Amino acid sequence: MTQEITIIRLGHQGDGIAPGPIYVPRALPGEVVSGTPEGDRLADMRVVTPSPHRVAPPCRHYRACGGCQLQHASDGFVAEWKQEVVRAALAAQGIEAVMRPVHTSPPRSRRRATIAVRRTKKGALAGFHGRASDVITEISDCQLLDPALLAAIPVAEALAMLGGSRKGVMAVTLTLSDAGLDVAVRGGKPLDGPLEVALGQLAEAQGLARLAWEGEVIAMRHPPTQRFGKAAVAPPPGAFLQATRDGEQALLAAVRETARNARRVADLFAGCGTFALPLAETAEVHAVEGEAAMTVALDQGWRRAAGLKRVTTEARDLFRRPLLPDELAAFDAVVLDPPRAGAEAQVAELARAKPPVIAYVSCNPVTFARDAKTLVQAGYRLNWVQVVDQFRWSAHVELAASFSRVHIGG
Repeated sequence: MTQEITIIRLGHQGDGIAPGPIYVPRALPGEVVSGTPEGDRLADMRVVTPSPHRVAPPCRHYRACGGCQLQHASDGFVAEWKQEVVRAALAAQGIEAVMRPVHTSPPRSRRRATIAVRRTKKGALAGFHGRASDVITEISDCQLLDPALLAAIPVAEALAMLGGSRKGVMAVTLTLSDAGLDVAVRGGKPLDGPLEVALGQLAEAQGLARLAWEGEVIAMRHPPTQRFGKAAVAPPPGAFLQATRDGEQALLAAVRETARNARRVADLFAGCGTFALPLAETAEVHAVEGEAAMTVALDQGWRRAAGLKRVTTEARDLFRRPLLPDELAAFDAVVLDPPRAGAEAQVAELARAKPPVIAYVSCNPVTFARDAKTLVQAGYRLNWVQVVDQFRWSAHVELAASFSRVHIGG
């Protein structure tokens, strides 16, 4: 039976939440909506009384595609909501913070995306999965992807024709690099001689910089370099990379501001050098990362670059073996950019070591707030937080924050 309900707030996944709770995708606080209750969900949702923040989605694929969750909300509403997510996470730990204005990456700026591809009777279907669905939606007019990335989707289709299964879905990660398209495939057929030859021919015909199949490089016409400051780095296949160049520069500016007076910096969870290499223009940097292939790429990028101070690298699992106070004593600034789990073990050691300043980049406000509490209790001031929205129209929240040690009497 159809029921009318009023949305009271948004959840962390971007769903509207009504009393019950009942979850309603693509609904906004204050809206009255109707639909058919199905467990804790509302099916066939129709907006009865719209929010003043409701807008027409800019993408014609939005209704079917699951790539975005918040295109129906105004940019101003989304920015304020993401800030409130961070405020609430900090408040739960008893912390208040100065919130800087949100930096949002522009439409059509994503330089990397993982495309779902399935072979069909007539060819191949490539796009993003629908919301909570295994149905693939084609995205010929996607408003997220850089136009050059969108134009590369036929490459994913061609790969499925060669090495995909009619029974499964391949994940094809497409990344724009200085040398062209960098492609990494998961979920394809097992690699054999004929498939390897065919993939190599496709890489040549399509002008790919690199093609990797289940982590194995099949072809590399040119190193698929990414520029981090003065250095050019060729990350290993599938390595982490900030979603947009615009967002990366905003995060780097925040990190640089915090570490601006440092002479020696420890960059923890350093990846391939997103922050370490630009910071090396003014400071010596020790970059620590769990995956050895990334530290190798970072080191090679540093060695080929001119005009940088000394950068050392260390492959180390910072969850199991965080840097200890005696190791941290050499640094006057620390940069942290952990995965979603945060950096609980490493932050506990930072709280003991007390380096003068800490720049923290986070993709999870909850684990960030947990770690922030540890630092504040150890005598740090949380100077400011800035949401950097690289994942436009999504519920994902990323931030940069600045901590400094509070001196007695100051």
